[in-house]
Amino acid sequence: MPCDLGLQPGFCIGPLPVRFYGIIIVTAALIGGFIATREARRLGENTDRIWDGLIFVVIAGIVGARLYHVLSTPAGCAENVPFCGWPWYRNHPLDAIIGITQGGLGIFGAVIGGLIVVLLYVRRYKLSLGRYLDIAAPALIIAQAIGRWGNLINQELYGPATDLPWGISIGELYRYGEFRDFTRYPLDTTRFHPLFLYESIINVVGFIVLVLLARKWRRKQEGDLILIYMIWYGINRIIVESLRPDAWTLAGGLPTAQLISIGMAVVGAGLLIVRHVRRPAPAAK
Repeated sequence: MPCDLGLQPGFCIGPLPVRFYGIIIVTAALIGGFIATREARRLGENTDRIWDGLIFVVIAGIVGARLYHVLSTPAGCAENVPFCGWPWYRNHPLDAIIGITQGGLGIFGAVIGGLIVVLLYVRRYKLSLGRYLDIAAPALIIAQAIGRWGNLINQELYGPATDLPWGISIGELYRYGEFRDFTRYPLDTTRFHPLFLYESIINVVGFIVLVLLARKWRRKQEGDLILIYMIWYGINRIIVESLRPDAWTLAGGLPTAQLISIGMAVVGAGLLIVRHVRRPAPAAK
């Protein structure tokens, strides 16, 4: 059987395709696991719980990410555009499973899938949910920062055209919407904002903030770091999604991921405020 890499860059080991995007994702997960292990050790937790749980979290994250992609309808998708969201998969259901080799993962689906497993895992082993979510928060955001570089390999997550020196070129097969007008946006000279780079940098800064807060914030309560992650990452994605030409939008034109991000940031901020502003009721006289 010949090795088929499809549209994704990579190499072959015999008949087995190995894609650079997959290597980056695995690397991100391992680095995240290592960071979570160090934090667990610092807090006196059993580090084996991290690695044992990571296996299930990664599997659930991939399943959730795939479901999010399959059910989405990015801009420019149609029934005749292969592997491009629900318009394609509803008529080619088998591709929803085997088509993962052609790309298609949604980060919010990964977060939701992973969170469900974490909830079940801490319940099964009677662990502190807040503490383990705080252990996961810095690891998660740095893994997302690393994983975003897979978008460079696949020419994904780019924004408007730009003349800035760090703009990136996008090939014909990966252009969306108006950017497929090659008279206005020539293939050889047009550059685009690397949104994946912006998100990655903001995530790295968020990682530093979370690590510092984990060690220096005296009023920190268990569960605070995951709430700050929700605020930070939510705002990050609100900005990024507003610039994507391929965003999956709702009827009113609002990107679906942006709506999820707004909800994430608002819930995180609301819970954080309630936890730190509320005061005990005065004693009865």
